[in-house]
Amino acid sequence: MNLAIKLTLAAAGIFLFAGLLLGVLKYRGIMRSPEHCAPVYIDIAHRAALMYSFAALVMAELLKFSPYSESVQLLITGAPLLFFAIAIAQYTKLGLENKTDNQFRQRNFNTTWGIWLLIVAEVGGVGAIVWGFISTQFLA
Repeated sequence: MNLAIKLTLAAAGIFLFAGLLLGVLKYRGIMRSPEHCAPVYIDIAHRAALMYSFAALVMAELLKFSPYSESVQLLITGAPLLFFAIAIAQYTKLGLENKTDNQFRQRNFNTTWGIWLLIVAEVGGVGAIVWGFISTQFLA
């Protein structure tokens, strides 16, 4: 198993563990709130972490069939994983601050250029991983 696959599997485990811990925070918020609702962004962070853990597993499995060099594999898996982690951290930060307002209401680097970088990294990286699988399994 190469380093890119190991990194992606480790990220899957870390995201899953983070999701479980965020579930505890979510439960705590539900129990403390008069409305029995967790802070909006804790709820989002919890679901995102769980979703990204499974996305990382899919990426790791697809990488097993990659035609790319290990360094390219590290780039195309590392970019989405980095932005998955940033998203979870940002949602958690907003949740701990109990900000329930839409984070996109105020325009700044994160909500403009940051999102464009996220799109390029996530769609580009995962697209390259999927294409690598398709090219070796169906077009070779």
